[in-house]
Amino acid sequence: MQVYLPDDLYQELKERGLPASELLQGAVRAELRRRALLDETDAYLEDLFDEVGNPTPAELARAEAIARRLRAAGADERSA
Repeated sequence: MQVYLPDDLYQELKERGLPASELLQGAVRAELRRRALLDETDAYLEDLFDEVGNPTPAELARAEAIARRLRAAGADERSA
């Protein structure tokens, strides 16, 4: 298999002496793992919805508000 890297990315790999093949393998493995976990999450949520029902609009709005606060708190911590 051949993989294309843009010239700037290839040049930076060369300059740093990084092993492109190992890095690419690691990145592909990580992406496959990430997608498998997302699939498992989707299956879990489907089972959960079957068990307890879909959230109401009010519950969704509350969850979104909590998520916004958590994201804002995380951004505040990163900037500090």
